[in-house]
Amino acid sequence: MSGPLDLYSRFAEAAERHPDETALEAGGEELTYRQLRSAVEELAEKIGEVKRVGLLASRTLPAYAGWLAALRAGAAVVPLNPEHPAARAAEIGRAAGLDLILADAAEEGPGDVGVPVLAVGVDEVKAWAEQAEPARPYTPPAPDDAAYLIFTSGSTGRPKGVPVAHRNICAYLDDLAGRYGIGPGSRLSQSFELTFDGSVHDLFVAWTAGGTLVVPRRAQLMSPVRTVNTLRLTHWFSVPSLISFASRLGTLTPGAMPTLRWSVFGGEPLTLRAAREWRAAAPHSRVDVLYGPTEATISCTGHLLPDDPADWPDTPNGTAPIGTPHPSVEAVLLDEDGTPGDSGELCVRGALRFSGYLDPAENTGRFLDEELRPADGPPAAGHWYRTGDRVARQGGVLVHLGRTDQQVKIRGHRIELGEIEAALRRQEGVRDAAVIAADAADGEPELLAAVSGTTPAPDALYEAVGGELPPYMMPRRITVLDALPLNANGKIDRRALLAVLGRGG
Repeated sequence: MSGPLDLYSRFAEAAERHPDETALEAGGEELTYRQLRSAVEELAEKIGEVKRVGLLASRTLPAYAGWLAALRAGAAVVPLNPEHPAARAAEIGRAAGLDLILADAAEEGPGDVGVPVLAVGVDEVKAWAEQAEPARPYTPPAPDDAAYLIFTSGSTGRPKGVPVAHRNICAYLDDLAGRYGIGPGSRLSQSFELTFDGSVHDLFVAWTAGGTLVVPRRAQLMSPVRTVNTLRLTHWFSVPSLISFASRLGTLTPGAMPTLRWSVFGGEPLTLRAAREWRAAAPHSRVDVLYGPTEATISCTGHLLPDDPADWPDTPNGTAPIGTPHPSVEAVLLDEDGTPGDSGELCVRGALRFSGYLDPAENTGRFLDEELRPADGPPAAGHWYRTGDRVARQGGVLVHLGRTDQQVKIRGHRIELGEIEAALRRQEGVRDAAVIAADAADGEPELLAAVSGTTPAPDALYEAVGGELPPYMMPRRITVLDALPLNANGKIDRRALLAVLGRGG
């Protein structure tokens, strides 16, 4: 059943149904739905009538009350990370056209960003939460108005703004409604930083169903098993890299997480090996894989692994399938000639597809028209978004094969870096693997690999992988690292990896 077409109304309806249930636990503080709504009403009054609000806060009451208050004020939310350089916040602020920055009073200010800054402390939010004033009249925004903007890395080196409309995110919530059995008593993790769109899933999948959003401290995320047990979580959602942290700590022992009922992973491929290790530690948990770019509103496909790991599929690269499109999503796979088939670049359209980048120049080359030809002008409703991901159908579901930009040509041979990574991950003791193409002195790209885990010596890996790959696919060097470098969102940071591998090691 569909709900309202604006995001704040989704929260408000849940607050009406479950006023005395706990809505939020963060920083050692708890707020019921009634209290959180009261705090949001007061903060929205202080925000006033603005169009876009930057949110410079993380993992505290002001962060989450601020998210909702900006929506309540009719503004779009633009998350800013307090740990990022001030220059980046200023650049995003200019690009987004911010009218106001809402900042956690405990964080260092954003510096001179050219717009007013409203600092809010934890004690203020707690005081507002105890007020019993009735909700003021609320005029919902139009469904096509932006609910939030996420800035992703751009190929030009500048952050690229992705506006997500209320219509998009509400369709997403309708698609996932009931999928995880969330209601009062459900305790959902909030592992993602607010600048990553996975956090929007955390917030509103919980808050539209009467669940409790439980916010770990950033340091706690490095010990996932302890965090699950300490916080008594029933639902977990994170990037798969956090499984690696738990494994390195030796904490993924059988039955180690008895409270978990659902474990959801997204943001990067989930290896079946890691999924099995996590599932053994959470034997009462279903394992779900979500896939999707920010431009398709958090996720556009999903795959629920069978209850019995013995029934899990085998895939060409050892990663879990990304499944089937959500109900409101259409998908097509296009080969190199632009012909639909069973493998190729995944293109999507439907209610979850955004309407185009904040800077229209970024739309060039990213959309196809109804006839699957390059689209001219602004994206229209029926246009397809090119995800840049290579996907194949296998056994009725989609399997992620890698990025189209991870294909390289070396001495005339077309090479998919994901195939080499999969071969490395199959070797005993290897947990994670990444391969990059770096420029060599002769102008030809060369392949460099890094692995982590309880790995054998690089020479032994060479010998083992050499039995699986042709010579032209063999990395020039395999480097063993304690852990692969990750970016702020927990994904493999290939630029940082290039800096490490490209200078020897």
